Amino acid sequence: MTTPVLLTLAATLLACALLVLGLHSYAGGRSQRAALLERLSASGEPEPAGRRRRFRTLDRRLRRTALGRRIELKLATTGLDLTPGEFFAYMTAAVAALWLVAAALLAPFFGPVAGLTGLWSANAFLNWQRARRTERFINQLPDLARILANATQAGLALRTAIGIAAEELDAPAGEELGRVTHRLALGHSIEESLGELADRLPSRELSVLVSTLVLSARAGGAIVGSLRNLTVTLEQRKETRREVRTQLSQVTVTAYLMPFIGLGSLLMVDAMMPGALARMTGGFIGQVAVLVALGLFALGFVAIRRLSKIEV
Repeated sequence: MTTPVLLTLAATLLACALLVLGLHSYAGGRSQRAALLERLSASGEPEPAGRRRRFRTLDRRLRRTALGRRIELKLATTGLDLTPGEFFAYMTAAVAALWLVAAALLAPFFGPVAGLTGLWSANAFLNWQRARRTERFINQLPDLARILANATQAGLALRTAIGIAAEELDAPAGEELGRVTHRLALGHSIEESLGELADRLPSRELSVLVSTLVLSARAGGAIVGSLRNLTVTLEQRKETRREVRTQLSQVTVTAYLMPFIGLGSLLMVDAMMPGALARMTGGFIGQVAVLVALGLFALGFVAIRRLSKIEV
């Protein structure tokens, strides 16, 4: 072979070797990036350990969208052991099932109505879970303030006191304070970490406690006396909230019974006169009448919930 041919072959082999190395490095970089994205969510926290996660591909694609980020933010405030992809898949399956069941049992017109109701119910479930978790956290605030006061009185720093409270308290306070401790270990300030906790579980009691801790950490002062007084106040507010919730329990049950009364009426009509709902929703006037009736039931539910909502 001549010299130009040998040089050409050598250059070709070198280019192929570099191409293989480049593809190998590119594939390794993509796998490392995917693993990093799985470990670090938008909130900067590691993925929860435990069971094997499902719908990983859907979860990765969903997190890149605005809808996925909103779902992830809501799930972070509920404490549910679900990823955005899992919640979206389960919600889609439930909506499809409700659509098919309503269309089969009642009439085809009620399929989309049941689907929209399923979407609203999924969002309402997240809001209810968040309110329930916030309520449980508020009930633990007196114990949290007491532990912080005792630890501070013993001469420990506020960061160390928060870590002790995270180990001593049960969920959800222990889990939430564990997140705060994790962010403090990563170098975030106390004000930023506690402020994120107050945004995640909004309540007046937690806002007062966070303000007390932040001001004490920033300007100093008698933090032990402040926490002692705050503990007594939180205990009194806890009892007041329990009394108010007991007084309004009957009104709350009435609000939730109204939609079921409407659904029961539809099932009764269809049982007494088979095919009546299909004939009623077969025309435009019947569809409008059904939608107006459903809207009135929804309006009654919202009105009762608004009137019975008392901020303490």
